[in-house]
Amino acid sequence: MPRIKPITLLSAGHGCVDVYQGAVASLVPFFVAERAYTYAAASGVVLAASLLSSVVQPLFGVLTDRWTMPWLLPVSTLLAGLGIALSGLTASYTLTLAFVALSGLGVAAYHPESARVARRVSGGSHSAMGRFSLGGNLGFAVAPIMVAAVVATGGLRSSPLLVVPALIGGLLCVPALRALAATTGTGPRGTDARATDDRASFVKLSLAVVLRAIVFIGLSTFISLYAQQRTGGGAVAGTAALFVLYLGGAVGTVVGGGLADRWDRVLVVRRSYLVTAVAVAGVVLVPGPALYLFVALASAGLYIPFSLQVTLGQDYLPTRVGTAAGVTLGLTVSIGGVAGPLIGAVADATTLQTALAPLIVLPALAWLVFRTLPEPVAPP
Repeated sequence: MPRIKPITLLSAGHGCVDVYQGAVASLVPFFVAERAYTYAAASGVVLAASLLSSVVQPLFGVLTDRWTMPWLLPVSTLLAGLGIALSGLTASYTLTLAFVALSGLGVAAYHPESARVARRVSGGSHSAMGRFSLGGNLGFAVAPIMVAAVVATGGLRSSPLLVVPALIGGLLCVPALRALAATTGTGPRGTDARATDDRASFVKLSLAVVLRAIVFIGLSTFISLYAQQRTGGGAVAGTAALFVLYLGGAVGTVVGGGLADRWDRVLVVRRSYLVTAVAVAGVVLVPGPALYLFVALASAGLYIPFSLQVTLGQDYLPTRVGTAAGVTLGLTVSIGGVAGPLIGAVADATTLQTALAPLIVLPALAWLVFRTLPEPVAPP
């Protein structure tokens, strides 16, 4: 019972941070509408958050492997919210990119340390780590509703109101970290002498994470605009598609933890990627309301591996769990953003459907990668 409360608080705090990752994509239709951004320019906003995060996040992972830095959790949460809150206040594209990048920096600083803390307070439990990841997924799901409620009514100038989840998340960190300090302390740590790193498997896992990231970021950046085209609906149809995408991720995370209790993680992830390939094909090719069903299936398929890949990475690199989290947990929402401008450029030159079509192949490639991975064995 003592472990439940800290992991629950951490899960809620995780949601307060990841709402800002979802907010970036949720703001794209409003940037297009109010500022006449092209597809490429809109995807550049997502890239601004993703690129800095992808570069910096593993560095924070390395730091958290050497020292515990619990203070990063509230500070990074506030940075994530501040950047998004400021992004709607300027018509300058450069400043918009800078503010969104600031939010990405906060996200980068948060994830490695929070994953380390969550692993410690949960005792390495897959189910508990699933709950921690679920909080982030729910944050993603809430983002389009939150952004629509604020920006659709008051325009981009009302974006400062979006800082509220960051304030809540910062406060939630305090009791969680007090509970952690009462049992673990905050000094430098040594590593288990019995632990050995499987770097080759970790590199392969990272490749699969990147493939998954490209698919998810590609869908989350453009699904709102694409749903409007394919269903003939307006902004509400687009917001609904983004909400389904994020909510399906929450369902997938819960399902993934349950499946991992019955079968090994590698098998579960491998099969989920096969389902994802079929679902993404449905998203790209099937018109009308059926689009929402395929969006939900694609989202669940992409998120079943989410927390499982985090724990797999930590088990492949047991002496560097912070670095492992910085790569696996961070890359799922960062490196994929690098492909966003390319997708946007192709969409500008052809159609959005043509630009999204290559995403069908990537889950199949991730499935092939996972066919070469072993299930980690705990040291005796």
